Amino acid sequence: MTDIIKLLPDSVANQIAAGEVVQRPASALKELIENAIDSGADKIQILIKDAGKSLIQVIDNGCGMSPTDARMCFERHATSKIRKAEDLFAIRTMGFRGEAMASIAAIAQVELKTRRLEDELGTYIRIEGSEIISQEPVSTMPGTSISVKNLFYNTPARRNFLKGNPVEVRHLNEEFQRVALANPDIFFTLHQDGSEVFHLPKGSLRQRITHLFGNAYNQKLVPVEETTSIIDLKGYIGKPEFAKKTRGEQFFFVNNRFIKDPYLNHAVMNAFEEVLGADSYPLYVLFIDIDPSKIDINVHPTKTEIKYQDEKSIYAIIRSAVKRSLGRYNISPTLDFNQETGFSQMISPKAFEDIVPPAIAFNPDFNPFSSENKEREIPFLRNSQQDRKTPTKNWGSLYEIVQPEAQQNGLALDENRQVEIGSQVFKSIGKQIFQLHNRFIISQIKSGFMLIDQQAAHERILFERFLEHLESRQGASQQSLFPQTVTLNAVDFELVKELLKDIQSLGFQIREFGKNTMIIEGVPADLGTNISEHEILEQLLEGFKNNQSTLKLNKRDSLARSLARNTSIKSGQILSLEEMNLLIDELFACEMPNTSLSGKPVISTFTLEELVQRFEK
Repeated sequence: MTDIIKLLPDSVANQIAAGEVVQRPASALKELIENAIDSGADKIQILIKDAGKSLIQVIDNGCGMSPTDARMCFERHATSKIRKAEDLFAIRTMGFRGEAMASIAAIAQVELKTRRLEDELGTYIRIEGSEIISQEPVSTMPGTSISVKNLFYNTPARRNFLKGNPVEVRHLNEEFQRVALANPDIFFTLHQDGSEVFHLPKGSLRQRITHLFGNAYNQKLVPVEETTSIIDLKGYIGKPEFAKKTRGEQFFFVNNRFIKDPYLNHAVMNAFEEVLGADSYPLYVLFIDIDPSKIDINVHPTKTEIKYQDEKSIYAIIRSAVKRSLGRYNISPTLDFNQETGFSQMISPKAFEDIVPPAIAFNPDFNPFSSENKEREIPFLRNSQQDRKTPTKNWGSLYEIVQPEAQQNGLALDENRQVEIGSQVFKSIGKQIFQLHNRFIISQIKSGFMLIDQQAAHERILFERFLEHLESRQGASQQSLFPQTVTLNAVDFELVKELLKDIQSLGFQIREFGKNTMIIEGVPADLGTNISEHEILEQLLEGFKNNQSTLKLNKRDSLARSLARNTSIKSGQILSLEEMNLLIDELFACEMPNTSLSGKPVISTFTLEELVQRFEK
């Protein structure tokens, strides 16, 4: 019997390694930029075509490579940064494993031009699928230019699993932003299909953040700085009032390497807990500088996860530093026990000249024992159009006026209305409805009464309506009196371009207007009039990203859910009687009236038997 275990050819082994290192065009871009940074470059140019599927080109002015090094860089486990095992615990560079170039060359057509400053001629190498096609001297600028063409050309199954161009462009922009944030002292440009997307001159970290995300971010930033024997921490956090519903703009860097760490993220969120809601996420860009021997970065193929020797101490330092910055800039509530509050605002003598003594108006003919029938007004129910008030003669009548007023104002439900809740069918008996604590709607049914969560009900109504608009692509639109210009960051701008047809189907009249800018000329008619077009679009994008990352919904469900949640009536909002009636009618016209968007009940029913049991002794 012959042996059956064989060594894989290098080309096959490289393709397998590429599956870990290069998952999509953004992965290849990240590796190429990190190599350019390691070369000492202070100017890096990036050219992208067809979302990186046709071309990813990175040009730098770094140290360049000799002809031998240029050839060796495509060999697996060939690296200039590691000489012995101990070097793994003193790594401060980006790429170090020696797998990136070999993996990329295994699944793409690669062209490399490189020259050292002291050499007269550079080196040109062309590789296809790990096979060297040619290597020859060439005249070129100092530094390195590497072009990756036709990514996954020889692995069609992998190429077929790539997403559409807008999605891949968003991933490319995200990877670029992470590297650009970590290196504000390097000049970057990024061109996509001939258009310049980013032009980032050298500057400070604050300048780099505003160049990447927009000038509006300059007023949102609060500096953080802490020096300890364990770590040095610096960076910026966002003011609580600018927090968003997704974690999109949260960046941790350890020794200038972007990482994903839920544990350290919890430290920041814990510091914000007194000034921020549970469903909001602040901006932060934080840099941790730590002794490389105290961490292990070789725990994930993409090097985005790190293990620490003393993570509890690091957690405490980050939480304390962020909390201190919030207090120092008067963002979180603080108490000054050394200040006498009684003298914090002194009144000048001249101020007494303007003081007007209080006056009391009274009726001298008032007789409390008069039998004359006088009416007192008791606010029973208020709505957005008018204050509805009911006269009463005594306290007892407060409990007697409910049903008569309800019948006079058209609160009787349709006698033939049947409500199906679960497996039971309830029939209304034509009694009143009213609002409880501006949060619930109570409606009497034949067997007792039902309690409706007004916010969950309206979210369900809007969700099904917006889904219908997306299917028919005929969402009604309301023209804006003054069109608004909205400037987005590059990632959100690409997201809007990807979703543009569906957003327009919802009723938005929106179009591109220059670099990273949209014009909103109309909004869905269902949203009413007192809205901010800019805020609605931002909330729509934030909710969409949140739904995509947590619920893994399809594109249309995510859009409809996001818009419904952000534009529905909220708990605490006062509804008129007509609005409550309309809400109930529209709720029971839905396909799933009993279930909220979060999967919880919209309606709860209480029977007379349950009430009787509560009061029986």
